[in-house]
Amino acid sequence: MTLSKILTNEELRQHEFPVSKNKIFLGHAGVCPLPRRVAQAMMDCTSEGTLGDQEAFVMHKIADARKAGAKLLNCEPDEVSIVGPTSLALSLVAAGLKFRKGDNILIYHDDYPSNVYPWMALAEHGVKVRLLNTRGLGLIRAIDVMGQVDENTRLVALGSNHFISGYRLDHNAIGKFLRERGILFCLDAIQTLGAFPTTVENVDFLAADSHKWLLGPCGAGIFYVKKDLQEKLNPPIYGWHNVRNPNFVAQEKIEFRSGAAKFEAGTHNLIGLVGLLAAMELGLEIGVDNIAAELLRKRAWLVPALQAKGFAVLNAEPKTENASGITTFFTPGKNLAELNQKLADAGVITSLRTDRRGQNYIRISPHFYTTDAELQRVLELL
Repeated sequence: MTLSKILTNEELRQHEFPVSKNKIFLGHAGVCPLPRRVAQAMMDCTSEGTLGDQEAFVMHKIADARKAGAKLLNCEPDEVSIVGPTSLALSLVAAGLKFRKGDNILIYHDDYPSNVYPWMALAEHGVKVRLLNTRGLGLIRAIDVMGQVDENTRLVALGSNHFISGYRLDHNAIGKFLRERGILFCLDAIQTLGAFPTTVENVDFLAADSHKWLLGPCGAGIFYVKKDLQEKLNPPIYGWHNVRNPNFVAQEKIEFRSGAAKFEAGTHNLIGLVGLLAAMELGLEIGVDNIAAELLRKRAWLVPALQAKGFAVLNAEPKTENASGITTFFTPGKNLAELNQKLADAGVITSLRTDRRGQNYIRISPHFYTTDAELQRVLELL
C-alpha cells in the first residue's frame, strides 16, 4: 500500500481507515482511530487467546516489535523496550537515574504534563529543576537550550513537538550540543513518531506511546535507552521479567536482566503489543519520509487558508525543520468551544486546547490519509 494509492482510491482509503467513512478525523495529535489492519491484528490476538495459553501465540512478536521500533528509531533492537504509556517510560528515567547533590535538570513547564511531572518530582530529592524560557508557546530553539544549561546540568527533557503550537524540535541539533557537554537528553517523541523521522543518534532516552501519529492502540509504546546507559539506569520496578529468576525461582540477590528486557517488569500487554507492531509496520510500509512530506504539504496549504478566514495561527511561518502535522488557530480573547462543537456536530473531529493564560485554541492534526477535499470542507464550515 502506498500513499498515492490511498489518496487516489477512495474505496481503498475507507477500507483501510474506516473512520473516514463517516467522519473527517483531524485529531491525530490526541487519540487516533485505529486503521483496519491494526484493529484486525488485535482481534486476531484475542481470538487466538481463546484457544490456549495467550502468550504462546504472540511471544515471538516481542522480537518483531523491537526490530520494527529499531527501524523507526535507527538503533539496535536490544535498545527498544516495550513498556506501554509514555508517562511510565519517562518516569522510569526520572526515578531510575542517580543524581548527585548540586545537579540540575532543564525542562519546559508548558510541555505536556507527562513530560513535566516526573522531573518536577525530583525536586524532593534535592535536584534543582530549571524551567526553560522561550520566545513563545512551545518555541524551543537550540539556542534557547544552549543558553540555559551549565556545568551542573545533568539532563535535559523535552518533547519532540509541542502539542499545542505544533513547533517541532530540532532534536538532533540540541542532542548533539548536549552530548558534546556530557549532558543527558531525554525525548518525549509521541508527537512525531510515525509522522516525522525521529531517530536517536543524538538522544539518550526516548519514549512514545502509539496512540497518536503512529496509529496504534493506547498504552502500547516503545522506550529507547542508549546501549551504554542501560547499566546506569535502574528502574524502580521489579518483576519476574526484568529480574533474573532461573526456572522462576526467586534468588537471594536482585540482578536485572540485560538489554531491553531490563525495563519490562512483568507480563506484556499482548493485545497492545500486536497492535503496536501492526501500526509500526504500517508506518514503515508507507514510509515516514513520505508521511512527513504529505503532512508538511497539507500544513502549508492550511495556514494561509485559515489566515484568510481571519484566524491567528500558531507557529505560522516556521523553518521546515520546525513545522509539523499540527495546525493550531484561534481568535485572540475568544472562547472557541462553540466553534469546536459546531465542527463536531458536522462530523469533523478536532481538538480544543487551552494554554496557561486561558486562551482557547482549535488544533487540527490531519494524517497522511486525510484528503484535500476533507480539509476544504472544514474550511467551508469555518
